[in-house]
Amino acid sequence: MQTEYDAIVVGSGPNGLAAAIKLQSEGLEVLLVEGKDTVGGGMRTMELTLPGFLHDVCSAVHPIAIASPYLSGLPLHEHGLEYILPEVDCAHPFDDGSAAHLERSVERTARSLGADKEVYLDLYGPFKKNWKKIAPDVLGPLSIPSHPAEMLKFGLKALQPATRFANRFTTEKGRGLWAGMAAHSLQPLTNWATSAIGLVLCVSGHTGGWPIAKGGSQSIATALASYFSSLGGTIRTGLHVESLEQLPSARAVLLDVTPRQLLEIAGHKFSSVYKWQLRRYRYGMGVFKIDWSLDGPIPFTAEVCRKAGTVHLGNTMEEIVYSEKEAEKGRLADKPFVLLAQQSLFDTTRAPKGKHTAWAYCHVPHGSAEDRTAIIEEQVERFAPGFKDLILARNTMNTGAMQAYNPNYIGGDINGGIIDIRQLFTRPALRKSPYRTSAKGLYLCSSSTPPGGGVHGMCGYHAAMRVLKDMGFQR
Repeated sequence: MQTEYDAIVVGSGPNGLAAAIKLQSEGLEVLLVEGKDTVGGGMRTMELTLPGFLHDVCSAVHPIAIASPYLSGLPLHEHGLEYILPEVDCAHPFDDGSAAHLERSVERTARSLGADKEVYLDLYGPFKKNWKKIAPDVLGPLSIPSHPAEMLKFGLKALQPATRFANRFTTEKGRGLWAGMAAHSLQPLTNWATSAIGLVLCVSGHTGGWPIAKGGSQSIATALASYFSSLGGTIRTGLHVESLEQLPSARAVLLDVTPRQLLEIAGHKFSSVYKWQLRRYRYGMGVFKIDWSLDGPIPFTAEVCRKAGTVHLGNTMEEIVYSEKEAEKGRLADKPFVLLAQQSLFDTTRAPKGKHTAWAYCHVPHGSAEDRTAIIEEQVERFAPGFKDLILARNTMNTGAMQAYNPNYIGGDINGGIIDIRQLFTRPALRKSPYRTSAKGLYLCSSSTPPGGGVHGMCGYHAAMRVLKDMGFQR
């Protein structure tokens, strides 16, 4: 291995790759190190059930990939990445056989909500119009916004508890669709700032859609790595970093890890105050995940669900609020909120001809070892009678398996730490820059920094920008 670089990035998830690309594109000599044999982090695709069935191990649908101010500007299509946009981004079925849904048109989505049509138009019409103005600030650290008026309008709504925001809607469809979006926050919907992720997901659907990567999420990682290499960057896989001493010399080291691993790798270099802050960092609820190989498409009762890339299974807002509260309290709900993706409906490379795949998870208490297979499958069957008869094979992952697969998923938390009001602006510690550690030349670029989890690369981008500024690069 070369003995000296300008920068080394440890971890090749979307943020590590984004950071490496940004630094390399500015003329630095960058080494990207990955512990596994392939790059990707949460963006990997494998045959988890039967031969010929390709399953996304973690991330499956990528609402913020196109909406990302950084990733959307990279020429990834030149490196083999092809996005597929389902006709319907997300559907939300109810027990009566009806369903609410999100699609790229604000108007058509609003019409599907009946009496809540005008409320929806008033909310999302302006946000769609102004998204490009506010996206860099929404998906970044706390700072003086470039467009204060537009950002203030967004922020006043985003900081509200999702349950309070829901009072704008009067119909079961409007409230249910909103609750499913907000539940991506992995915390009780009564918490402050739980409206933020719901707003971002809806606006992302209206500005670019919720894309699926052809061939699997691994295609995104492969394209990012290919682009990085084309710029002259170096990738080394199969090196699990447990100590900085394993790395060559570099002016800057960026770690795509959470605070717990950061302390293990480099804690001896940090100030006592910074270590104290990192030890107090809080992780949220976990997930229990299932991948299925199926003998046919999922027979949802609501027709619109058969056209959706993502389906939220939670029925009413009240059910979803209860489910998320129970998981946070360390209990298991009988009817959990389930996030389901059916990629093979739109990407024929995912399964043999005539067969299908499906991907789903529910939220569970942090570190839970409980098997939720039967409960999740019952939830799918509830809205798609006959689903169980189509199952050919399944693969399940509890919180322990999720963490074993990706050490960043502490206790099954796929967001790199809870994003509640206490950690929304102080991820991972209260500092002038959340990406700079207390040790000179060491930086954090994971989802434990703003803006948090998701395939958007913005944590890595902002960390790289911090490095460039510290190195004297002027913009």
